[in-house]
Amino acid sequence: MSDTKDTGGNTGGRKPLTVARKSSGTVKQSFSHGRSKQVVVETKKRRSVGPSGSAAAPGGDASKAASDSLEARLVATAKKLGITVNELKARQKALYERKQEEASRAKEEQTQKAAQDRLRSEQEKKLQEVKEREEAEARRKAEEEARKVEEAAAKERADRAPKARGKTDAAAPAATPPVDDSPARAKRGKSGRDDRDRASRDSQNRSSRGGGGGGERRRGKLTISSALGDDADRQRSLASLRRARERERERRTGGNDQREKMSVEVTLPETITLQDLAQRMNERVGDVVKFMIQQGEMLRGNDIIDADTAELIAEEFGHTVKRVSEADVEIGLEGGEDDAKDLKPRAPIVTIMGHVDHGKTSLLDALRKTDVVAGEAGGITQHIGAYQVKLKSGDKITFLDTPGHAAFTAMRARGATATDIAILVVAADDSVMPQTIESINHAKAAGVPIIVAVNKSDLPDANADKVLTDLLQHDVQVESMGGSTQAVKVSALTGAGLDELTDAITLQAELLELKANPARPADGTVIESQLDKGRGPVATVLVKRGTLKRGDIVVAGAQWGKVRALVDERGQQLKDAGPSLPVEVLGLDGAPDPGDQFVVVDTEARAREVTEYRVRQKRQVSGKAGAAARASLDQLLSKLKDGSVETSELPVVVKGDVQGSVEAISQSLDKISTDEVRARVIHGAVGGISESDVLLAQSSEAPIFAFNVRANKQARDLAEKEGVEIRYYSVIYDLIDDVKSTLSGMLAPEKRETFIGYAEILEVFNITKVGKVAGCRVSEGKVLRGCGVRLLRDDVVIHEGKLKTLKRFKDEVIEVSSGMECGMAFERYDDMRVGDKIECFQVEEIARSLE
Repeated sequence: MSDTKDTGGNTGGRKPLTVARKSSGTVKQSFSHGRSKQVVVETKKRRSVGPSGSAAAPGGDASKAASDSLEARLVATAKKLGITVNELKARQKALYERKQEEASRAKEEQTQKAAQDRLRSEQEKKLQEVKEREEAEARRKAEEEARKVEEAAAKERADRAPKARGKTDAAAPAATPPVDDSPARAKRGKSGRDDRDRASRDSQNRSSRGGGGGGERRRGKLTISSALGDDADRQRSLASLRRARERERERRTGGNDQREKMSVEVTLPETITLQDLAQRMNERVGDVVKFMIQQGEMLRGNDIIDADTAELIAEEFGHTVKRVSEADVEIGLEGGEDDAKDLKPRAPIVTIMGHVDHGKTSLLDALRKTDVVAGEAGGITQHIGAYQVKLKSGDKITFLDTPGHAAFTAMRARGATATDIAILVVAADDSVMPQTIESINHAKAAGVPIIVAVNKSDLPDANADKVLTDLLQHDVQVESMGGSTQAVKVSALTGAGLDELTDAITLQAELLELKANPARPADGTVIESQLDKGRGPVATVLVKRGTLKRGDIVVAGAQWGKVRALVDERGQQLKDAGPSLPVEVLGLDGAPDPGDQFVVVDTEARAREVTEYRVRQKRQVSGKAGAAARASLDQLLSKLKDGSVETSELPVVVKGDVQGSVEAISQSLDKISTDEVRARVIHGAVGGISESDVLLAQSSEAPIFAFNVRANKQARDLAEKEGVEIRYYSVIYDLIDDVKSTLSGMLAPEKRETFIGYAEILEVFNITKVGKVAGCRVSEGKVLRGCGVRLLRDDVVIHEGKLKTLKRFKDEVIEVSSGMECGMAFERYDDMRVGDKIECFQVEEIARSLE
């Protein structure tokens, strides 16, 4: 080690550790008391840094290689997804921002929850303090009442004492001669008074030092001074004081009971527990339980009784009763009416209705400048589509597209009830069709105005006048024919007449003066619902009033949840949705039924209460339906025993992509069912096919019909193992046709009888081991072996059966023609006589089919 100059200031008397250039890399470190230590010093080569501040060449090459590798991975991933690298980076950036936003939202919710917990604890603390103050005040009043009672008793004793002493002094001279002991008596009296004064002062001092409790406890004790003193100055015992306090407490409690037992109005639901009933009557639970025991009912406080029993109990205790229904939980759910000054104009809700393949969706495509038909299987609309279109003038129109196929009657009805204006699309080359008439009826039942759109007016064989004339038969009069219904000729293909159609819609909306209050809790209608694999239950809703926001607690039918996201028809996320805006809602605990009303409630407790009531109602309705089905099954079994009817049943399991499709399939299967054969949907739900569906189908021996859904791998393997048939469909026509053909095969064939000939019995022979054989002559037609026969006696049928034997001479023959003789024997019948006539016929079975 070499010495160096101290350039760094004072080091505390110890030289810094240094290593010579040519040293071995160890230094000796010295400590106090002669201790030392060898320390190995590692010298590292300083890294050279370039002008730009980056590392030297090797590090730079590594960084560049890593960057190239990352870029290559990005390119490969983008190519795999079919997008560009910039789009991939944008997606990753959006995902990162989404995660950051969720993290900040979770942190904000946690902060709000902590603030709520802190506020709740403060409120509980304040309530506890108020309760303690009230209890202290009650104790103070009780002690004051006891003190007053004790003072009154002491005063009464003090008033009685002089009278008692006077009587004793008057009686003393008569009993004994007078003795002059006044000095001793004065001395004793003075001594006794001094002792009593001293004891009183001690008691007051103890009371002032340790509170009034000690003096009160010692006041009734027997002391020497009290024993030597007069009886009038003796104090009450502790037991007597306790009894007086108990009597005073009972008196006050009795007064409170009289005050509390005033008649109150008791609100009774359909069921209630004894404990809850006692609380509502301001009675003790023990009294109510004792009353029930006296009536012979051994009940406890948490046992449930019905409203009639509760009413009897309340009337017995002297209270009045107000009966309420369980359905009262829905009272006030939708809120009150809006003030006229809060109403603002909203976009009209327009439903496009009409017959199948008349161009409804194509017309909507032309308005939206998009192609929705390409996404629909078979070119027909399977669901209700809800879209909002912004016109060139800035006005907005919300469109609902309904299916036109006959299976979707319920969807058209829902679309008509949720709309303001109905556009009736009629093809100019096809005129009025069955679903056109049904759409007119739905619109009239809903009370909405109709605008007739004569589509396909660009075709050569288009005849718009015929369409308008045919509509007169169904009470739809257009303006050109003296009516009030607007009619517009349009072409979805060329775009002709679209401006006139939008102008007609805007004019009709102005006449209706459509307004809504956006500054209130939202409510509206569920248009469609489905179970998405990645997003869970998704409901398409149409807001009628108010503004639906993220975080709102929504009740939709028998489902509820907190809105996690709002998505419009373009896939964009929204923070809120105003009136007349259709959106997809995520966050519900299940898929609600289409057509259900949704409302926003204040608390989760209210939402849970309403949904639990609705679930119970659904269960009761399904139970009644099951009972009715069992009753009808009993009737069916009785008919089967009588032989009056024979019914075959085809059980099926239906799984669809949306609730509306499952509903349409179930209704269509009910319609094609007959008294002889019917298709029964044992399970219909939304979502893909799972293993539980396969097990249900296997136990019920039913096929699975999948409409726009697929089975997962486990379900496919299980179905193959158990032999369960899974059929996939994307068009409802094909599904209904397959079920119809299957039911047709289950129909019993039609039996058709064909006459073939007559034979007359000439002689009857009794042959051993064979029985009776009739010798006959064929008088008309022919006789075939195994054909059906009827035995006629005096032109009355006495037997119908089958021909067992047909012989000519001794040979068995197949056929005997007219004019020839033969021998016949019947199956399990031998009462044949000469002169009887035999009618021969054949029965043909003809296959039947459902129309």
